[in-house]
Amino acid sequence: MAFRFQFVALTTLLAVANAGLLPATSYAHLSQTHSSYEHAAPLHYAAPAEAILTKAVDADYDPHPKYSFSYEVHDSHTGDAKSQQESRDGDVVTGSYSLTDADGTRRVVHYTADDHSGFNAVVSKEPLHAAPAAHAQSPAYHTQSAYKFADDSYYYH
Repeated sequence: MAFRFQFVALTTLLAVANAGLLPATSYAHLSQTHSSYEHAAPLHYAAPAEAILTKAVDADYDPHPKYSFSYEVHDSHTGDAKSQQESRDGDVVTGSYSLTDADGTRRVVHYTADDHSGFNAVVSKEPLHAAPAAHAQSPAYHTQSAYKFADDSYYYH
């Protein structure tokens, strides 16, 4: 029973010393003798240094970003047809995209995103007049595909 008390007392003193309430030299002798205590010099705590906060500033940061873009692809050789348009005004993004699915329907997605409602999308399918023709074998020649951008310029591939 006495050993348990000594163990608890020593553990408590170590915890107090670790917390900074006693200097490290005042408890070292207590594990050897319980009848005498040394008087240590009073503890002096330094006031915490003031933290200097700096904030990195991004020179390119725009607090109210705005943009708008669109593109459209129509490749008569492969049947690839897709488009997208998107606009942003501050924290509100709106847009839509469309593509031709493998079943011959056109998938159209209209979406919005903002801080209040999050991301929301409405998906619809539209039938096409004729499904794209499947090629049984690749042709032996290569044709150029034209990609049209919003500024009426073309990229040939």
